[in-house]
Amino acid sequence: MNNTAPLLLERDGPIATLRFNRPEALNAIDVPMANAFLAAVQTIAADPGVRAVVLCGNGKGFMAGGDLATLRANPVQGAIDILTPLNAALPLLAQMNAPVIAQVHGVAAGAGLSLLLMADYVLMAEGTRLNLAYINLGTSCDVGASWALPRVVGLRKALEIALLGEAFTADDALRLGLVNRVVPAAELETATAALAQRLAAGPTVAYGAMKRLMRESMDRTLPEQLAAEKEAFVRCADTEDFRAGVEAFHQRQPAHFAGR
Repeated sequence: MNNTAPLLLERDGPIATLRFNRPEALNAIDVPMANAFLAAVQTIAADPGVRAVVLCGNGKGFMAGGDLATLRANPVQGAIDILTPLNAALPLLAQMNAPVIAQVHGVAAGAGLSLLLMADYVLMAEGTRLNLAYINLGTSCDVGASWALPRVVGLRKALEIALLGEAFTADDALRLGLVNRVVPAAELETATAALAQRLAAGPTVAYGAMKRLMRESMDRTLPEQLAAEKEAFVRCADTEDFRAGVEAFHQRQPAHFAGR
């Protein structure tokens, strides 16, 4: 493994970890990292053996946003070159069956905050500082923030976070529903590993169906969503996970409840 690469793709059985690896720049995304991120996501999206994905960062923070050196050197082309591969990668993450966990510590700003919003589950270390930050640079947001943030916190709070550009804490993020759990920094990796192992052992096809149903629900009418639910349920019903789950549930129930 090239430990100087801007992004490291690691495998532990069914768990794939995408580790941002520019610690000297707080993992700010430059063009090589964006391209490496797309290549890694394409690799795991094509691998049915991947049953859980972890996003994390080396060094003192998860991610400080886009690389300002790149954007200062050539603002327009730099933005295009960073965002094009990121925009190709994010739908793949959202659509894959494997649940995506963001393991966040230190700082998550700009694109770092946007990226954690796109994960399915977020574990955050105590003491982490967050800031959407784009407005402080005189620009609008990217990496899916305008799609995800209103869905998570509601339009009014999303606009407040976006327009004021103020920093907030891990506890604030938990209260707003931006993260699932805040844990002591020393326990973050252990807690993430335990969650990833639990999810990797679960019904992967059902996870993928549930992810897509939830993410697409706000763009459908109720009849459309009901039809999508029916289609997904029938597809899951034709899996070994479903058959095993029904049998295990049946064995656990009292006779009067299980219909015996």
